[in-house]
Amino acid sequence: MLSSGAIGLIVAAAALLSAGLIAVLWPTLRAYAMAKPNARSSHLTPTPQGGGIAVVASTIVVVAAAAVALGPAHFDLKAYALVAAAAALIAVVGAVDDIRTLGVRPRLLAQGIAVAMMLAALPDDLRIASMLPWSVERILMLAAGLWFVNLANFMDGIDWMTVAEVVPITVCLAILGLIGALPQHATIVALALGGAMLGFAPFNRPVARLFLGDVGSLPVGLLLAWLLVLLAGTGHLSAALLLPFYYGADATITLARRIARHEPFWEAHRGHFYQRAVDSGMSVRAAVTRVFAVNIALAVLAIATVVIPGRAIGWIGLLSGAALVGGLLLSFARAKR
Repeated sequence: MLSSGAIGLIVAAAALLSAGLIAVLWPTLRAYAMAKPNARSSHLTPTPQGGGIAVVASTIVVVAAAAVALGPAHFDLKAYALVAAAAALIAVVGAVDDIRTLGVRPRLLAQGIAVAMMLAALPDDLRIASMLPWSVERILMLAAGLWFVNLANFMDGIDWMTVAEVVPITVCLAILGLIGALPQHATIVALALGGAMLGFAPFNRPVARLFLGDVGSLPVGLLLAWLLVLLAGTGHLSAALLLPFYYGADATITLARRIARHEPFWEAHRGHFYQRAVDSGMSVRAAVTRVFAVNIALAVLAIATVVIPGRAIGWIGLLSGAALVGGLLLSFARAKR
């Protein structure tokens, strides 16, 4: 069990290292990684991107330091090394795409390799859908992991949106880890990732001076996917579904609508519910505040499904979460100029 001092140290170290790395990288990002406004953008002027380098690097470094301090008897070094390598790989792909746009196929291939590495870090006996053959379940996990990595990227479309998503999820995952729903090494990753995102947050507050970039959104999505799969594998599927419920609903419904309209869904767009709300006159702060509030509520429901015994609480939590997310999406859809 991690002490309160260790928890605070991990979060603070990740936050300070993330902010410090951004300060060091700032001149380079301004020179080589400017995001120009496009069909997906909310900004009107070129803005530096690549803050995800600091978020991912600080997460990896702080967790590695914690692993050394705890030792192999209390930390699964093999699993973490695979996940860290996968996150680094997908971060490199994202960095290249930020500077020089990659084609869909090479992006998906690299993402598929990274997700496969992440799945290889899972315990062999981890099962979520035990009624399926192990190989079929892993193939479905690969597809779901690819989708989750990309939806994390798709949803990073306005200032503070990813902060409003990642911070509540990682705080909840850390709490669940401390009560035994996640292994210790995963709990430390959640703490470090949440801390690193807090270090990035001041630079991304509306109006943002720095964007996360694909170099950040893709590996952050990968790390969250790994943590959520571990949570589901410990028997807490409802909690694992509740935490990213808003991201999953907005991205999936938007993708389905674009496919139904025969639109090029792989291209940049502003069709997500939160983007349409902002385009209709809702302020960025108002939109992300609503997302943050709903994510806090989803985190509370997730914790309830873990600590309250019985199968009924899982269904109650999912139905309540669906109502919350549905109400948020409806409020975004009804936003008027």
